[in-house]
Amino acid sequence: MLIVADENIPLLDAFFEGFGEIRRVPGRSIDRATVEQADVLLVRSVTNVNRALLEGSKVRFVGTCTIGTDHLDLDYFQRAGITWSSAPGCNARGVVDYVLGSLLTLAEIEGADLTQRTYGVVGAGEVGGRLVKVLKGLGWKVLVCDPPRQAAEGGDYVSLEQIIEQCDVISLHTPLKKHGAQSTWHLFDKNRLNQLKPGAWLINASRGPVVDNTALRQVLLQREDLQAVLDVWEGEPEVDVALAELCVLATPHIAGYSLDGKQRGTAQIYQAYCRFLGQPEQVSLSDLLPAPWLSQVTLNGQSDPAWALAMVCRAVYDPRRDDADFRRSLVGNVSEQRAAFDTLRKHYPLRREIDGLQVRVEGDSPVLHKMVAALGAVAV
Repeated sequence: MLIVADENIPLLDAFFEGFGEIRRVPGRSIDRATVEQADVLLVRSVTNVNRALLEGSKVRFVGTCTIGTDHLDLDYFQRAGITWSSAPGCNARGVVDYVLGSLLTLAEIEGADLTQRTYGVVGAGEVGGRLVKVLKGLGWKVLVCDPPRQAAEGGDYVSLEQIIEQCDVISLHTPLKKHGAQSTWHLFDKNRLNQLKPGAWLINASRGPVVDNTALRQVLLQREDLQAVLDVWEGEPEVDVALAELCVLATPHIAGYSLDGKQRGTAQIYQAYCRFLGQPEQVSLSDLLPAPWLSQVTLNGQSDPAWALAMVCRAVYDPRRDDADFRRSLVGNVSEQRAAFDTLRKHYPLRREIDGLQVRVEGDSPVLHKMVAALGAVAV
């Protein structure tokens, strides 16, 4: 059996070596010739898997070690009898940590009180739903927009127009849908970007085309009151350098690149493949994850809550490092920049998640205990 896999998928050998030969390939280089003799194809979000790639091949199982599936032609899979699986929620916590770090940076630059802002979350799936839970757990005011879920479930959702009109911070976590009534392609176009509240912060860690990048660049040039954080880009790995220069934080699609998230994604696809074969799992992720470098933080009960929040979050992850690395890569010609984008992702440094951190609060402090619980850290 031949398994063709994106070379950036971690723990491939640990999870899949018992099934056959593993052939690692750069994700953007996977083509018809690469997969022609493959039985299994394992990818991440940079590989478009469709009829043009798979027709005539031996592939009968496709796994993407990512949350999103917009790079998969699911209709073709069904017609061709190809079983597929994604990894829903695998990197959701990493993206939440990215958003928290971005909020802390924005607040520090502007001298803003995060407790006094109104937050809008667009898309309440695996990532957005967890972000909403954290923000509400901190006691912050949050509005949520998710038309598909509202139609299916009802509940306390608001319109996109209300998000734009009322929210000081908007964080995007919607999947990319290019067609139909629920299309999210350029969901934030020039008109909606111009309608943002004075001083609004816009964070996009979903998919690049959810925001019209050209329009955003034009609006940011015209409205110095707005602040943007972008982890995803139209046309990536090619990036609008002028737009990146206007962003407070700019990163190369790594919001969910925690070690836990990436390895969790591989584990979920392994589990799905075992189900496809009808055989029991032999490998467990818990046996493979290394011990975190920082295992415990102790807070004095008299600590300032704002300081404690920043300290705990940044002790685990601070996006300013990734921003600095990315900006240094935006040099040379377009080809060099594209290569640098992928190199940053391929050689991404070790990063863990906040909900694996143990936090001990010395003394009686309901505020700090509430903060620890909201972040999902382990109270000890």
